[in-house]
Amino acid sequence: MKDLTFTTLIAVFEEIFGRGLFWAMVVAAVAITGAYLYVLVRDRSMSMRKFLLAQLSMPFGAIAAVLFVQLVTNSGFSDIGGPIDLIVLLGVATLGAVGIAVLVYTLQSLIRSRSQ
Repeated sequence: MKDLTFTTLIAVFEEIFGRGLFWAMVVAAVAITGAYLYVLVRDRSMSMRKFLLAQLSMPFGAIAAVLFVQLVTNSGFSDIGGPIDLIVLLGVATLGAVGIAVLVYTLQSLIRSRSQ
């Protein structure tokens, strides 16, 4: 594996998560991002109250993402072997935190009326 290409990354992620789960996560991410962009265009501004509640959910998203990856990859915290493992774990936590914040903000905006 001399070259790191986009197709190589897709193959690695399919191997880690399984083909069905990986593509389900991609579809979910695209759908949530589309809904978030729809909400931003529809409302023409961000609600700071909704944004604060979304930020408060970020630690839960980070923890859930790390536990999900640990469960799916059939590994544990005792398997962390070096700095790159820690960097990947922190990256997963960051993506989980941002993802849950976007999801919470989007759901709040779609469920609640624009007047709040």
